[in-house]
Amino acid sequence: MANVFGVLVGVGLSAVCGFRVFVPLLGVSAAALSGYLPLSPGMAWLGSWQALIAFAVATVLEIAAYYIPVVDSVMDTLATPSAVVAGAIVTAAMVGDVSPFLKWSLAIIAGGGAAGAVQTSTVALRAAGQAAAPVVATPVMTTLETAGSALVTVLSFVAPVLGVLVVAVIGLMLFLLVKRFVRGVRSLARRKAPAAPVP
Repeated sequence: MANVFGVLVGVGLSAVCGFRVFVPLLGVSAAALSGYLPLSPGMAWLGSWQALIAFAVATVLEIAAYYIPVVDSVMDTLATPSAVVAGAIVTAAMVGDVSPFLKWSLAIIAGGGAAGAVQTSTVALRAAGQAAAPVVATPVMTTLETAGSALVTVLSFVAPVLGVLVVAVIGLMLFLLVKRFVRGVRSLARRKAPAAPVP
């Protein structure tokens, strides 16, 4: 049962890494340091003061960088692989009492996969928003993503099942929005394409 709880918390937090890489890591560090969250063997370093300070500084810098229009594109490039790694670490920290092979398999597939899927969707959605309304999209999306990452991080600790459900709903919404955007771009491209000459 403890491992099921750990996997739920890990997957919920891993998906949040797709919004903000360091927010869930900061949450895990604070929860572990306070004694609320037990960490799996080998991951105790996440619950140290050094890790907490490092993640706090990284979180502030990451959030601030996303408010700068040119820098946010660079951040998307860096955040995609970082989110996958962070997602795997968070899941591995939550899963204990299993073989290292099973733990890291779960961490990479479930944790890294969830983080990568959410991050890829948010990058596509942010690009669509910037194309439609470049001045407004960056601050609005940054604020929504940051608030969402904080909310789901807390939910993952206090109500893991609800946290996973919220992540699933957000993931579905992102998928539908990206799909709709791609369909709109294709439709626009077809309209702009020159008509074939009549023989």
